[in-house]
Amino acid sequence: MPALTPTNSPIVAAYVARTPGSAALHAEASAFLPSGIAHDSRHTDPYPIYTRRAAGPRKWDVDGNELVDFYGGHGALLLGHCHPAVTEAAQRQLALGTQFGSCHELEIEWSRLVTQMIPCAERVRFTSSGTEATHMALRLARAYTGRRKVIRFQRHFHGWHDHMAFGVENHFDGTPSPGVLDQVAREVVLLPPNDIEAVRCAFAMDDDIAAVILEPTGASTGLVPTGAEFLRGLRQVTRDHGAVLIFDEVVTGFRISPGGAQQALGVTPDLTTLAKILAGGLPGGAVCGRKDILDWIDFEVSAAKGREKIRHQGTY
Repeated sequence: MPALTPTNSPIVAAYVARTPGSAALHAEASAFLPSGIAHDSRHTDPYPIYTRRAAGPRKWDVDGNELVDFYGGHGALLLGHCHPAVTEAAQRQLALGTQFGSCHELEIEWSRLVTQMIPCAERVRFTSSGTEATHMALRLARAYTGRRKVIRFQRHFHGWHDHMAFGVENHFDGTPSPGVLDQVAREVVLLPPNDIEAVRCAFAMDDDIAAVILEPTGASTGLVPTGAEFLRGLRQVTRDHGAVLIFDEVVTGFRISPGGAQQALGVTPDLTTLAKILAGGLPGGAVCGRKDILDWIDFEVSAAKGREKIRHQGTY
């Protein structure tokens, strides 16, 4: 860990005085992890807090400080930390096994609940994360439409895969961030939010747009809000041009309402991506939506139509 930057801030001084254990652990972690962290959001000056346990809306760090947790596990913990019902269910299943490498009856119940709650959900495919869900949603849209490009909006976050790795905190001109290929960035049409005329112009100028994806309540988890009228405009434009409308409800799903933002705002997309609350604080995500689009993952439907199905594999 680099030496602490000198500061006259009484807040930083109090932080350092109360967290010597976190400072020591971060110094140790810096010998093994880039910047001493395992996730970008943990990057904190002068160093991050190291949590030992949590319950309800509170966390306790390695120095014994009790903290009110406004973060809630990146928004995944709608019921708070260690809710008794969630903890009991997880412990019960751990005693039975974790990775069976086979089907399980609970995946039927889980998918049934999603289709009952999310308006657009005729079929569901589970994933390991929200990033994987948006990746799959784009692949489904491209396969379904036979087109290549996707419209995204500045500052809207959809994970870290290549099509989403720019235009959130920087690169608002659509240029690729480090490690992203130029040809991938060229498949993304990055537009300002809440500008339906810009969307109409993009479709008028390019007939290769497969999908429009956005956070339905707006960028930065709704801090830069999206109006319902804009969503209705997107629904009409995508329908007119045969493109797929994707709501990224990783943050808003089951939070804005039981059926997510689409239920609360009265606009139903073609596909929805979910994570966070979906898995109760454990890793997990899903893409759900119209059956005719999700049929591109279906073995039997694809065989009957004489087409190659979309592959979706992985350990989990």
